[in-house]
Amino acid sequence: MPDMSASASLAMTHLVTLAEVDKDKVTPGVLGFIVFAVMALAVWGLMKSMNRHMGKVDFKEAADPNAEPGTDAGSAPAKG
Repeated sequence: MPDMSASASLAMTHLVTLAEVDKDKVTPGVLGFIVFAVMALAVWGLMKSMNRHMGKVDFKEAADPNAEPGTDAGSAPAKG
């Protein structure tokens, strides 16, 4: 079986170099702001559209033709 410690240490060496970040060079910048703003506008538009469509939905159920008269359609039949 091959020795995995060598490849693990090599992987950790690469991860350590990726973790060292110069704080003066890393910024989201204008492009990051534009992408975030477009995503926020898209979510806002989708939520507005969803609310408009949900307002059109009618949740009333049709009466069950097999139900006994005088019983509530949402309740369980009384046993006794």
